[in-house]
Amino acid sequence: MKNTMKFSVEDYLENGDHKDILLYVYNALEEKGYNPVNQLIGYLISGDPTYITTHNEARTMIKKIERDDILEVLINDYIESNKK
Repeated sequence: MKNTMKFSVEDYLENGDHKDILLYVYNALEEKGYNPVNQLIGYLISGDPTYITTHNEARTMIKKIERDDILEVLINDYIESNKK
């Protein structure tokens, strides 16, 4: 028997971390045919949420995270991945 599951942005935000949300938004942008990197850069620099698609509630999700927290995650991951 198949069960229908309801997706809740609030549940996802409570249970997911910033990396998960960033990847979710990235995938939503990609699904809609946007260049996710360019769109995320535009959003992070300007703070304008219209850079992020409303597809799959990606805009709602990204607005729940402070932009400086996103930058912190990105920089920390970059540094950890490139330490020698």
